[in-house]
Amino acid sequence: MPSQKRAGDPIDSPGYRERVYEIVRQIPPGRVMTYGQIAYLLGEGYTPRTVGFVMHSANEENTPWHRVINAQGGCSTGRILIPPDKQRRMLEAEGVEFDSRSRCRLDLYQWSPGQAKPGNADLKNDELKSSLFKIEQRQE
Repeated sequence: MPSQKRAGDPIDSPGYRERVYEIVRQIPPGRVMTYGQIAYLLGEGYTPRTVGFVMHSANEENTPWHRVINAQGGCSTGRILIPPDKQRRMLEAEGVEFDSRSRCRLDLYQWSPGQAKPGNADLKNDELKSSLFKIEQRQE
């Protein structure tokens, strides 16, 4: 059963943002998820762009915002953060390596809910949604 945006939760509402943060808080150190991956898991009403918007207001103390990257494996925060390389440095400190094009290998570092270990980013989308659905049931 796909996850759906709750009726009445506009993008700037706490409920909308909290659903994004719930996933991001699960990403282990040294692993990443993409904006699009999170939007897909959350379903209708979420897009990579809105997930990015939500990440701008993440509390660094309790939400590892730096573990969310673009679909090419790169950081997309250079134009909005000071210093512009902060996200990359934070990920490198966790062991994520970037190539000469400033991209990490998603096949090595991308994480999915329910995933057991690094390098196992090949879970089917239905399995991803299923594991996220179980998370939502625990919260309700």
